[in-house]
Amino acid sequence: LLRPGHPDVSPSPSAEASGLLSLPWEMVTHIASHLPAQCVITVLPKVCHVLGNVGKDSTAWQLRARRLIGSRAGFPVGPREDFDWPSACLEMEQLITCWTGQAHLVARQTQEDEEEREQVRQQQRAGQDGGPERQEDGREDEVERVGVVAQEVAYGVDEGMEVAMEGEDGEMQPIVGGDQLARLREELEERLEDDAAALMEEERNHRMVFVADEGQDGALNHQEDLVHPRNLGNGRQVEMEQRQPTRSPSPPPALECITLPSSHIAQVNSVLLVGGEGTVCATGSRDWNVKLWDLHAGSSGRLLHTLGGQGDFSTHRGWVWCLASQGPLLASGGFDSTVRLWDLQAGGAERGLIRAGAAVLCLSCQPDVLLTGTFDKRVSMYDTRAAEPLVKSLRLHGNAVMCLAADDKYIISGSKDCTVAVYDRRAGKGLKRLRLSSYLLSMSYSGCEVWAGDNSGMVHSFSMQAGTLKPLSQFDVGHTALVTGIHRSPGSLYTCSSDRTLKVHIPCAPPRTLCTLHHQAGVNGV
Repeated sequence: LLRPGHPDVSPSPSAEASGLLSLPWEMVTHIASHLPAQCVITVLPKVCHVLGNVGKDSTAWQLRARRLIGSRAGFPVGPREDFDWPSACLEMEQLITCWTGQAHLVARQTQEDEEEREQVRQQQRAGQDGGPERQEDGREDEVERVGVVAQEVAYGVDEGMEVAMEGEDGEMQPIVGGDQLARLREELEERLEDDAAALMEEERNHRMVFVADEGQDGALNHQEDLVHPRNLGNGRQVEMEQRQPTRSPSPPPALECITLPSSHIAQVNSVLLVGGEGTVCATGSRDWNVKLWDLHAGSSGRLLHTLGGQGDFSTHRGWVWCLASQGPLLASGGFDSTVRLWDLQAGGAERGLIRAGAAVLCLSCQPDVLLTGTFDKRVSMYDTRAAEPLVKSLRLHGNAVMCLAADDKYIISGSKDCTVAVYDRRAGKGLKRLRLSSYLLSMSYSGCEVWAGDNSGMVHSFSMQAGTLKPLSQFDVGHTALVTGIHRSPGSLYTCSSDRTLKVHIPCAPPRTLCTLHHQAGVNGV
């Protein structure tokens, strides 16, 4: 129990009070601990000032978090100073309720929706005559051959081949005329040289599906199966932890599975929620295109735009590998060694072009700067408003830069040379370089914690205080291949992998896995 004068304890209710307020403060906080966090945060302050102080008792929040997680797990993993306990407890309660109680319903609903769509497709095929059908099939076969050539050129027939695409000064011209697909294949072979992408060779044959948790900003989870929608829902399994929370959790947010019908003709590499409240989804594909989708148009979404400049036949001139956004600005990076800028408020109109000089493997949009990590071992900073956008180019690593995270003070980057580097933006100098036994592919940085996934399936945690990056732990959360995506917030942790799974965890030490979603192909991002 805390002393009466402790800053986390509200003054005791007056002796004149009756009912609940006449009880000792310790009993009031104990009773409140049985209420959902959402109620404590939003409802009690509206009842009276005294009950509103319950939400200011950090010790009560810490006890609530311990009950949710268990006594054996450490939480938070990083520093406790200035940790947002109310938000963490609220997120954990919603996460537990949502994913242990409803995930199987979402999987079943998705399968039923796909079966219904398949019946509609069969009826449509039955009503068509043979001529148009044969013509359509021929086009699909031709497109499929182009995709096979692109994959073989980019990855190399030999899986052990090391590849990467170097940037070129000139741009490819739009393809016109009847030989468009044949010329597309020829230019793919020219552009993707023999050093092109075993960098990502473990990630081949991925597809995506998106699970949007509408109650949490930015909580977008991807399953991959956009190329062949008929495969969705088949063989999907959900594993969930059976242990229930010991206290009544907050009411679950609406959990809806949105399966976007694929209009991409190749695999989807990146996906991003944009539009403020996540009403719009951007997808970047190996078919060189970026597409915008309306997620409020039902369970299948609706295609809004395929981005591209006037006269362009595609968004990029190579694979689109990464996406990032800040406000109305959307940035897409690709294997054509460019970053292309788009204005979401103007319907995806082209806003600018940045030539990066090498394949762009990761992006980070900050309010004042755009950061890129490229195959030529550089982290570059750009001012998107300037005529000459390059602000500074940093050589922090000895191999390709695979992932980036940043805030207004620091840039953290992970490279295939198995190092993690910290750069001080204000001082203009590198601060620290850590060497790991594996290389990082994905990274999430918020508060004083950095979480990252590596090429061996492990999840790493770091603390970040005053420019000092300190390794804390590495965890085996059950992934058996590359951890291709990771997203961490105070009360939630999502990871996905090329082992065809997406996992939902509580971010404690070790992480408590609430749910594992199994898919028929690897998952590229979350």
